[in-house]
Amino acid sequence: MSGIALVISGPAGVGKTTLCDRLLDDYEESLSRIITVTTRKPRQGEIHEKDYIFKTQLEFKALMKSDSFIEYARIHENYYGSLKKSVSDLFSRNQDVLLNIDVQGAKSLKDLESKYIFLKNRVFTVFVMPPQIDDLRIRLNKRGLDSPEEIDKRLKTAVSEISFKEDFDFVINSKSKSEDYLELKKIYLKCSNSVNC
Repeated sequence: MSGIALVISGPAGVGKTTLCDRLLDDYEESLSRIITVTTRKPRQGEIHEKDYIFKTQLEFKALMKSDSFIEYARIHENYYGSLKKSVSDLFSRNQDVLLNIDVQGAKSLKDLESKYIFLKNRVFTVFVMPPQIDDLRIRLNKRGLDSPEEIDKRLKTAVSEISFKEDFDFVINSKSKSEDYLELKKIYLKCSNSVNC
């Protein structure tokens, strides 16, 4: 059984999903995305079991109780988590796994390497650092997915999340989409091909 878990994290609006999508396109043979389970309502165009696995609070808490998550966190009144089975199934097929998760989840996943033997020395965390908080506000406004109040809440969370960047294995100081992607690609290739990542 081989494979690594590449964890991408950073504040909302920093471009994590774009980076992940591009990496998945380029390495579809060896890399698979873990679909996050969430209690938040689907946004327009989002598809159940493709973009997210949508659950009620009750269903999510039942999964928590049965120890089904490898990591989970509560963010802005909603729960988000990654199923243990999803990761172990992909590892058993010698696949690398990509997790696009929040900072809390990334930190807890790194801490779990010692608890879950199948994760030992296989989790590599990447923090995508925005140039400035104002850039995030512009990006979040452009997306048009959140209310001004929700954006303010996300920016407040971003300030807190940035304070944990030193806990990550790698930090990408965001510049342009293409520069960020080249940096992420370099990290992935280094970690997937080497024990000295």
